Amino acid sequence: MTDDKRAQAILLLVATAVLWSLGGVLIKWISLPPLAVAGLRSAIALPVLLLFFRRQAVNFSAVQLIGGVCYAATVIFFVYATKLTTAGNAILLQYTAPVYVALFSGWLLNEKIRWFDWTAIAAVLCGMAMFFMDQLSSGEMTGNILAVISGFAFASLVLFLRKQKDASPAGSAILGNALTSLICLPWMVESAPGETDLIVLALLGVFQLGLSYVFYTLAIKRVTAMEGILIPMLEPILNPFWTFLFLGERLGLWALLGGFLVILSILFRSVMASLRTHSSG
Repeated sequence: MTDDKRAQAILLLVATAVLWSLGGVLIKWISLPPLAVAGLRSAIALPVLLLFFRRQAVNFSAVQLIGGVCYAATVIFFVYATKLTTAGNAILLQYTAPVYVALFSGWLLNEKIRWFDWTAIAAVLCGMAMFFMDQLSSGEMTGNILAVISGFAFASLVLFLRKQKDASPAGSAILGNALTSLICLPWMVESAPGETDLIVLALLGVFQLGLSYVFYTLAIKRVTAMEGILIPMLEPILNPFWTFLFLGERLGLWALLGGFLVILSILFRSVMASLRTHSSG
């Protein structure tokens, strides 16, 4: 792979992170139930992906189907978590995903995991524990738990998208949006979006989910699974910022400390990986 193609992939991941980061504030802005939001968002994103990749991207391979299920689980649990807890908690807990990617990428993808990966994993787990030290209502606790589940699903999605690096990772995103829409159909039918809801849903579906996964599925073919989960770390930095700026939603002290530790540990891993690459290059 040329340096130019790799640089393009990294830029696509950064653009993906910026689009993903809008999810918290936009989801909070909609008055509909979480499963209706998840389903309508995916129903709008589906034609965007089909426009870019066409139906030929879908080959119904086992890996692609599993990736589609992981995608559906990721977006459904994330929307539900965002509705129940703070957007900051939801996204920062979802970004425990590098732990699972590190644990399984060696076995699934033959991508070697090094000492600094395990150091970052240990720190991420400590940061994750801090989120549950805040005084939480039962709904917020449920939201935090769903965010952790979303993180596991997200990690699984990254692994199965990366496993399709020589095939069609976009097919998993297409199938995942179709599956999400199908699962959430009863709640979509029961919900009547208002004018503001429709505008925000269009932004969510077209840009925050549809275009972002166009970028991501193009980029994941050219980077490792760990890079595919770590470079978009701009998202959990921006996501709480947007919700604070537009909705006045604040993180608890322990969540702030935990989030700082999660981000710091993953940045540490990124720097160490970069240094190692340059020293061996």
